[in-house]
Amino acid sequence: MKFFADTAEIDDIRKLNDTGLLDGVTTNPSLIKKAGRDFIETVREIASICPGPISAEVVALDHAEMMREAETLRKIADNIAIKVPLTPDGLKTCKALTSDGTMVNVTLCFSANQALLAAKAGTTFISPFVGRHDDVGYPGIELIADIRTIYDNYDFPTQILVASVRNPIHVHDAAKLGADVMTAPPSIIWQMFKHPLTDNGIAAFLKDWEATGQKIG
Repeated sequence: MKFFADTAEIDDIRKLNDTGLLDGVTTNPSLIKKAGRDFIETVREIASICPGPISAEVVALDHAEMMREAETLRKIADNIAIKVPLTPDGLKTCKALTSDGTMVNVTLCFSANQALLAAKAGTTFISPFVGRHDDVGYPGIELIADIRTIYDNYDFPTQILVASVRNPIHVHDAAKLGADVMTAPPSIIWQMFKHPLTDNGIAAFLKDWEATGQKIG
């Protein structure tokens, strides 16, 4: 499973990238607003830090304007994935961009039928939102299972990018189902390192090592 960071905070991206475990970054208008920086500048800096796919989202709603914005965004760097909404115009744009060799991330997916349409449009990534489904009482992880089954039935190359990840359990469950990618806030990724038994084991080993009076090197 690939790990993407869902953020536009440069310092957080650098820290995660330094672990060697970061495979890409996803951004959206809300994350850009939170970062409080120029959109193009921020995306360019992110793309220079992480060599993996960097999702940059169009804000237009019609095909012609989406294509115009996509042209600007894909000039930022070679690793830009154009993020489009799951609408008729969004999928029309997706088809045009992927046919031209551009990576596309279709976002705001909330049903398996939508995911099927996006795969037929040739999208590189489909972003089903598990957390937002959970918020309205539907187990979002079931959507991942449905999409995985459908994509496997027809050998679609589209990668399932699990989004709206709220906790490490979402990551665990999505990985068990064979999701290709997950994107999460950096805080969620850092939580995955933590376990009380690991902390207790380190503390016990250090205490015993100190008692030996030895040093390494």
